[in-house]
Amino acid sequence: MELSVEQLAQPVQWRPEMLRDTLVHIVSFPELAYTSRTRGSMSSDDMRACRESLAHLQKPQEIADYACGVADALVAFLHSGDTEGFDRVVPAHYGGEVTVLELLNIILSHSTHHLKQVYWFMDTNLGQPAQTPATEADMDGIFTPAQLI
Repeated sequence: MELSVEQLAQPVQWRPEMLRDTLVHIVSFPELAYTSRTRGSMSSDDMRACRESLAHLQKPQEIADYACGVADALVAFLHSGDTEGFDRVVPAHYGGEVTVLELLNIILSHSTHHLKQVYWFMDTNLGQPAQTPATEADMDGIFTPAQLI
């Protein structure tokens, strides 16, 4: 990860939290979405418990390792052919009663929006543009709102 612990401690303008919290949020919500097939929901309680369980991730490399693990598991799930898991209907804070794939679509949109906000924050507030940002091709098929803040 290209950010320092000190940079991760910077507050962001669009949420009452630090950059570290936003980065973990960007990754943890897609994880919550695809694991809702086994947990049975993505409720406010699930989101709060997840935030608490990831509080130990403080160093840039810890966050990067977590993100890589989630990305690998998410890709594996999407390539698994698990139609039962894809189509399971779960109650979700975002979307109401939706299938796991619908929820994942909603949450990926939410996370890519925050990711673009982070890129803007890195450039504008930290004076450090992302060295290897996700590309439009990486986000192909994910609706991302154009307005940043």
